[in-house]
Amino acid sequence: MKNKFKAFICVIIPILLAFVLNTKFGPLPPLLKFLNPFTGFWQNAEKMTVAKNSAIRLKGTKDAVEVVFDDRMIPHIFAKNDHDVYYTQGYITAMNRLWQMDFQTRFAAGRLSEVVGAKAIEVDRYQRRMGMVYGAENSLKGMMENPKSKIMIDAYTAGINDYIHSLSTAQLPLEYKILDFTPEDWTPLKCALLLKQMSAVLAMGSDEFYMSNIMKKYGPEVTADLFPDYPFREDPIIPVGTKWDFKPLQVPQAPAIFNEATTGKVKTKVLEDGIGSNNWALSGAKTASGYPILANDPHLNLTLPSIWYQIQLNAPGLNAYGVSLPGAPGITIGFNKDIAWGVTNVAADVLDFYQIKFKDETHKQYKYNNAWKNTTVRLETIKIRGAKNEIDTVFYTHHGPVVYFQKPEKFSMANNVPTGNALRWIAHDKSNELMTFYLLNRGKNYNDYRKALTYYTAPAQNFIFASSANDIAITANGKFPLKWKDQGKFILDGSDPKNDWQGWIPYAQNPTVKNPERNFVSSANQSSTDPTYPYYINWVFGSYDRGKRINDRLKVMTKATADSIRIMQSDSYSILAQDLLPTLLSKIDPAKLNATQKEALKITTKWDKFFSAKAIGGSIFDMWTKRLFVDIWDDEFTIASIPMRYPSQDRTVELILKDPGSKWFDNVNTPQKETLNDLVNEAFKYTCDSLERKYGPIGKRWQWANVKQTHVPHLANIPGMGSETLMIGGAKSTINALSEKNGPSWRMIVELGKTPKGHGVYPGGQSGNPGSFFYDDMLNTWADGKLYDLYLMQSAEDKQGKVLSRLKISKK
Repeated sequence: MKNKFKAFICVIIPILLAFVLNTKFGPLPPLLKFLNPFTGFWQNAEKMTVAKNSAIRLKGTKDAVEVVFDDRMIPHIFAKNDHDVYYTQGYITAMNRLWQMDFQTRFAAGRLSEVVGAKAIEVDRYQRRMGMVYGAENSLKGMMENPKSKIMIDAYTAGINDYIHSLSTAQLPLEYKILDFTPEDWTPLKCALLLKQMSAVLAMGSDEFYMSNIMKKYGPEVTADLFPDYPFREDPIIPVGTKWDFKPLQVPQAPAIFNEATTGKVKTKVLEDGIGSNNWALSGAKTASGYPILANDPHLNLTLPSIWYQIQLNAPGLNAYGVSLPGAPGITIGFNKDIAWGVTNVAADVLDFYQIKFKDETHKQYKYNNAWKNTTVRLETIKIRGAKNEIDTVFYTHHGPVVYFQKPEKFSMANNVPTGNALRWIAHDKSNELMTFYLLNRGKNYNDYRKALTYYTAPAQNFIFASSANDIAITANGKFPLKWKDQGKFILDGSDPKNDWQGWIPYAQNPTVKNPERNFVSSANQSSTDPTYPYYINWVFGSYDRGKRINDRLKVMTKATADSIRIMQSDSYSILAQDLLPTLLSKIDPAKLNATQKEALKITTKWDKFFSAKAIGGSIFDMWTKRLFVDIWDDEFTIASIPMRYPSQDRTVELILKDPGSKWFDNVNTPQKETLNDLVNEAFKYTCDSLERKYGPIGKRWQWANVKQTHVPHLANIPGMGSETLMIGGAKSTINALSEKNGPSWRMIVELGKTPKGHGVYPGGQSGNPGSFFYDDMLNTWADGKLYDLYLMQSAEDKQGKVLSRLKISKK
């Protein structure tokens, strides 16, 4: 019996060990697989040296292709036809960024639970319920209807799949081994999903739930006062006084009930700026060369791998350089021999919620135009690792999906979504943004630029343009619904057809300006136009601070060079501090400050208003204003049962500067009556005490870079795969708009001329492999505010490119 027990133990222990070491528990990978020297993470370490020449045969090409990799591993693809250039782009992008492409499209499609288990179920439900896959399916129809974009997407997909099929287990990207899953075949739908995800990042913001709650609680007069349709300080993208050279369409009339509610006949979260970006172009009249210079730095969440992938595409009729989105063909921001282009977010109101009146609890019918209309049902099957599939039923009205009947608790992504409401979102419509970039990549002049924009739907972007013919232009561009003023500022009644979108603003009448008298164009997410523009795009845009600083500098700039523009991209001067700090300082009572607070006051008084890395004054001002704004608004606009948003930064500053006796400075939750002076002093003392508790006595640890803690995390927040804290300046309200994990995701400057010169950098590297030298090799250059030269090679033999290696592809 004893021997049998020993034999049993000898058999069962190896079985149990094999099970434990090959099974994924929680966030840990299966250890035996992960540590396997032949297929595990060891295989992902790359050598510093790269083979100078290599060749492969691929069945997907139609002709020979040559790929030249420069000294930063940026591929320059030379193909003989459109199919091969996009096929190779797909293959090479997957070679460097496969896991990133996979993860981002799984996130967009609501498929994370397949990989990480039930902890991602609410994210997956949210993505499905917001109609991400539904929108991607509709967009894909538009892409596949056009022969050129169909070639792009089919060839790109084939290239990705040929790379996936070439991989062995040992060659899988590291994240697959950590998360213990394998790549699936790419599909054209995934390309569309990636573009939908960009729409979600840039255009899924919605305030109407909050604004409707504010209207119900405070009424129309207060709402109109605290949430005006145009800011008191503004320097719009299209210069004030620009003439609108078109006859506008008849704007729909607002329903009577809306006018009554917003004029008082019927009574019925934060201040932080969102994602921002900068771009500008100077005409030759303001440059040393006599040709235009274009600059662009889109601000997005910073991640490793980078959100962008640098590439050059060369084929008959095409020779362009710039950055692409891994997972989508073409170049999104870049330049060619004749033109350069870039984008910033418009923040157009292209997402509305409609309150739906259902006939009964079955939700099969809803009231519309005094009749009952049938809903449609979409069954979303969510696969969950380690558990049974979940089938989520989503009801659709003609507006779009009803996102929630009951919201999950403690799920912040759903905070701004009203229950029982249908979502009307431009990203659900059929579209073909790929053709915009197909045409821009090949563009030669202003007319080509304007034609390209007519294909673009969402997310709405300020497309900036410059050409070697000395034209500059900017257009707030997208497919904009034709709305009555403030349509969508509040939740709409889904039963009234008058609340539906009534048509579209013609593309030719989107806000645009070409070659303005001031000899520059620019944008920084502020208002698109002054109030004379005849159409409604939105009632709220980004703060004017960055746009104001950019325009102030460009107005006085002469003989500009790429280097002077580069320095300007890293500008950290705060217009907010310029406008607000003198008033705040005047209200401090020094007699009531302790020693630390007095020293802080002295430092802040002497601060030059630049958010430089070592600026202690910047740390104090930033926390001081944030606390002050909370002190002003939190008592009235933070109520657990009534989700609301704060009035804007612009309105708050206006209140401080122009109405210091306002009733809003009193805290309604205390018996005494607070004044602005009380709040300013409380916020200052709170700031000093907080900084002292966290960082000790005033000194080096109070410096702005240490307080801001800018770093670049891994896309999936895997520990050890992100960057260290970067000791750099910049702040959200400055041109160099940097916060903890958000900032310039790509800096580009293009000097137009007979031979264009490009310069650029992003915070990362070309490779998605943490074991590669090229994973983050550009990070320090980016942090230092420097740029690399971008080589627009004319042929595979062009000597200007610093060639590291060559890959020759031939047909199998």
